[in-house]
Amino acid sequence: MLKRLYNWTLSLAQHPKAPHWLGFISFIESSIFPIPPDVILLPMVLAKRTKAFYYALICTVFSVLGGLLGYAIGYFLWDTIGSQIFEFYGYMDEFTTFQNSFLEYGAWLVFIFGLTFFPFKVITIASGVVMLDPITFGIAAILSRASRFFIEAALLWKFGEPIQKFIEKRLTLLTTLFVLLGILGFVGIKYIGT
Repeated sequence: MLKRLYNWTLSLAQHPKAPHWLGFISFIESSIFPIPPDVILLPMVLAKRTKAFYYALICTVFSVLGGLLGYAIGYFLWDTIGSQIFEFYGYMDEFTTFQNSFLEYGAWLVFIFGLTFFPFKVITIASGVVMLDPITFGIAAILSRASRFFIEAALLWKFGEPIQKFIEKRLTLLTTLFVLLGILGFVGIKYIGT
């Protein structure tokens, strides 16, 4: 099922209203959807490299807005919707682990994991549950999502298809490296705080 969903999402990049779909996927990925907007962003940038930064802006704006929806789900609807989303994706254990860390390092967690392929919905909903300051959440989300999408767009704009092939061929490796960097950053923050 996930593979079909991935292929459907990828096909949206060819749609005449691809920028609308890019905004929609960016929005729902930050609160409930499993496929990241990068799946649409990469082929769209390659098809129209002159619009690379416009597409990155769409991803950033709608991802942050979707993150605010995720925050609201965690804040207002944890018992009815938020916990169901976590259980559906199998992230309840991660939430329990992160819950205490959010109280101390919430902004850093939003920033670090917003850069990675770790499901952003987990971070946005958890931020609402622990009542992370919404302004702090918003700033961290904007900085991390803008960094991620604009770096991807810049690499594709500059290097084109070879960088896409590199990203796609080594997606698991890159994701693992991003997560490891996130964990190292988190450990570093925890070490500095003690």
